Amino acid sequence: MKFDFRSTAQMLRFDEKADRVVPPTGFTARLTLFSAFAMAFLAVFALALSMAAGRVAERWGEELAQSSTLRISAPAGEVAAQTDAALRVLRTTPGIIDARALTLEEQRALLAPWFGDDLPIDDLPLPQLIDISETEDGFDAAGLRLRLAAEAPGAVLDDHARWRQPLIEAATRLRVLGWASILLITAATAAMVTLAANAALAANAQVIAVLRLVGAKDTYIASAFVRRFALRALTGGAFGTLTGIIALFVIPSSSDAAGFLTGLTIQGVGWVWVVLIPPLTGLVALIATRFAAGRVLEELA
Repeated sequence: MKFDFRSTAQMLRFDEKADRVVPPTGFTARLTLFSAFAMAFLAVFALALSMAAGRVAERWGEELAQSSTLRISAPAGEVAAQTDAALRVLRTTPGIIDARALTLEEQRALLAPWFGDDLPIDDLPLPQLIDISETEDGFDAAGLRLRLAAEAPGAVLDDHARWRQPLIEAATRLRVLGWASILLITAATAAMVTLAANAALAANAQVIAVLRLVGAKDTYIASAFVRRFALRALTGGAFGTLTGIIALFVIPSSSDAAGFLTGLTIQGVGWVWVVLIPPLTGLVALIATRFAAGRVLEELA
């Protein structure tokens, strides 16, 4: 039996008589429902994880793209003079919007997540940090380093290039991994539904033989299985998707977890993909059952 979308679409039309010819089997029904439920639940989390990680990496990449940091590492008596000299150089450099030396409180806030709020920062020989805001075109980093070497020998420029590129690559890889997970989930769903359909068809081999004796066509017999398994998968996928959405709302936000979580949520266009999970699950089950029915009916012929 060759796959034909037109004939398969006709199988989806409700036919009460055709649905009665095949007795329901509890095992295959539970297997199909559970597989669709579990795979839809995992699909929601795969989408949420890839989108959340991508948003974080993109945000960090954008923030680092138009900012740089200058570190003044000099003897205590020269830090103030070199800081003033570096600020003069930075403020006269094309491509730099603003340059500002961080206060002691701001540097304490930067170190607090790592060392705690009670860090005795006054007693530590910390370098002076200067925050640099750039234009979209940026500045000539090589030329700036040469000027700083002459005016402020203790200045070290970090244009964040070594941090930005890995984040962009990480965002791309996470998206690829997310879609790869979706494809694996789809394949696993198709495999489980195929096994369940094969079991149901084999269990009803005698019923199928009797139907053929009275003149029933294979498409008529297959239609009962296709509709039944597609409906089960659609139902399981809907409940799995709903459970996944509820689980996402139960997870604490980043503000509730001291910043360790990154906002595992779905936003914007991502909800379109979530809404499509149940019908796509039903479609996968439909195609898998159609192929399984065609193969088994040919073997039973």
